[in-house]
Amino acid sequence: MSKFKFEKLIIWQKAMDYGETIFQLALNFPDIEKFNLTSQITRAVDSIALNISEGSIGQSNPEQRKFINYAIRSLAEVVTCLHKARRRNYIEIYNFEILYNEAFHLMNMMQAFKKI
Repeated sequence: MSKFKFEKLIIWQKAMDYGETIFQLALNFPDIEKFNLTSQITRAVDSIALNISEGSIGQSNPEQRKFINYAIRSLAEVVTCLHKARRRNYIEIYNFEILYNEAFHLMNMMQAFKKI
């Protein structure tokens, strides 16, 4: 039972799912990263769905595109954090590639949504 417009958006649903996946991953980062990489990646991934929802509520098309652009920028932050985590051996290459490909797919979905 969705009452808000954004809850029906597939990109919001995907962003929510991706956010939970990244959150679970970040829980496994070492304690030394608690206030650094763990915090950064979880804030950035949460920002994706937050910006999608904010942009979909009563906004004009240019305003909605602005928030989608913010979401895309947050996704770029997540991808950079994934690269950092991979370089620091916090995640295996196989898992990195899965999450990287999911991010790329989500970015393409958001790019397409901007054109609507």
